[in-house]
Amino acid sequence: MREILATVDRWRAAGRRVALGRVIDLEGSGPRDAGAAMAVNEDGEVAGSVSGGCVEGAVVAEALDLLGEGGGGEPRIVTFGYSDEDAFAVGLTCGGTVRLFLEPLDRPGGLGEVWDRLGTDVRERRPVAVATVVEGLGVGRSLLVGSDDEPVGSVGDPGRDHAVVRDARGELGVARSGLRHYGTRGEADDAAVTVFVESFAPPPQLLVFGAVDFTAALTRVARTLGYRITVCDAREVFATVDRFPEADEVVVDWPHRLLERVGPSLGPGDAVCVLTHDAKFDVPAIRAALATEVGYIGVMGSRRTHEHRLARLAEEGVTDPADLARLHSPIGLDLGARTPEETGVAIVAEIIALRSGRPVPHLRDTTGPIHGRP
Repeated sequence: MREILATVDRWRAAGRRVALGRVIDLEGSGPRDAGAAMAVNEDGEVAGSVSGGCVEGAVVAEALDLLGEGGGGEPRIVTFGYSDEDAFAVGLTCGGTVRLFLEPLDRPGGLGEVWDRLGTDVRERRPVAVATVVEGLGVGRSLLVGSDDEPVGSVGDPGRDHAVVRDARGELGVARSGLRHYGTRGEADDAAVTVFVESFAPPPQLLVFGAVDFTAALTRVARTLGYRITVCDAREVFATVDRFPEADEVVVDWPHRLLERVGPSLGPGDAVCVLTHDAKFDVPAIRAALATEVGYIGVMGSRRTHEHRLARLAEEGVTDPADLARLHSPIGLDLGARTPEETGVAIVAEIIALRSGRPVPHLRDTTGPIHGRP
């Protein structure tokens, strides 16, 4: 979508009708992800791509039909798949199925009515999500959702608006796009209405310090939630891509030096997890993390280990209660986790809980054993 904003704005300013196609779902392999967009104006000019060239010709034909007198101007889902008899004709030979939602930008209540606001937010790099009804009641209606601002538009019902805003902000928090299903009034146990939620935000960052077994488990869980993951350890023999295939980046360096480099890019949606259990790594890493605006700082270790760590931090001049309150140690929610995999779940759950503001049992706020009993 970012690639086509300026072109679409120019077309609309010139009074041309525009149809927009977006990938809303993929089955199997596909050349582009959900959210890939392509615009076609009434003169047949094209901006963007939904398949890297596989089905663009067919999409242009569908778009011109939609914009023409016989097309009715009604939004529609179009599907191209390897199993279709015309798959080779349109060029989709990668073995997957791609579903696109095609809509005119001049339809009342549709994406066109929030287009200007969407463009402004995207250009100014403000996190924003747009939710569009693609099947069921209110097809084509769109709702624009910022992280804190009042939503703009509607998906056709106050109950659905409330549910979609809640879910869109959750998807926005992890920079994820996809389909959500609701009842006619926003019920979660129904599928009368299908909404495509598209997020425009960089993925949240997760920095994990310590190349240990718990790190491997944590990266696997965090990957499913859309985090961009960096694993860092100064020990070259342990910090390898083979050991942490789920990480986007494996860095061999001291944690505090990495934080000095990337710290300015960290914000409230990002997280730092210190899993090293070694004061010579932990204390400099914690000090460097506290100097950033990162939203979550979790530190592994027992309650006694954390008491010793606090004493070491005090020796280094870290005594501000507000700083110490940012540390989550023992790390994770009180789920009774024992294995690395369970601990990974507990840590990610704590990050989610902190972001959502839910009152849940954090291990740092409890007493007694931090691991589940046999």
